[in-house]
Amino acid sequence: MIVALFGFAIEEECSLWLRLLRLPELPGRILPVTSVLRIARLDAEHAYRDLAPYRISIALERDGWHIDYQFKDPNLNGGGPHYVIDPSTGAILSKVYEQ
Repeated sequence: MIVALFGFAIEEECSLWLRLLRLPELPGRILPVTSVLRIARLDAEHAYRDLAPYRISIALERDGWHIDYQFKDPNLNGGGPHYVIDPSTGAILSKVYEQ
C-alpha cells in the first residue's frame, strides 16, 4: 500500500514504492494523487456539500486508489464517503456514503 502524505505524490515515487514493496506494477500510467483527490472531492462535495469536518486518507492498493473521509472529531458517529478509484482511468469503481 502506498500512502500519500501531504496531499501529493508523483508517478516515479509510486513506481519506486511498488518495486520496493514488491507489489505488481499496475498496467499503464498511474494517475497522480492530486487528480484522484479532485475526482473524489467533486463527488463528495455533491453528496455532502461541506467537507471541512472530515480528514482525508488516501492509499494506492492493488485494486486502485482508496480515498476515505472520516470525521476529525472522534466523538461523532457516522462518517463520510469512501471511494475506490481506478488508478489509470480515474473512474470511480466503488463508493459508499456513510450517514
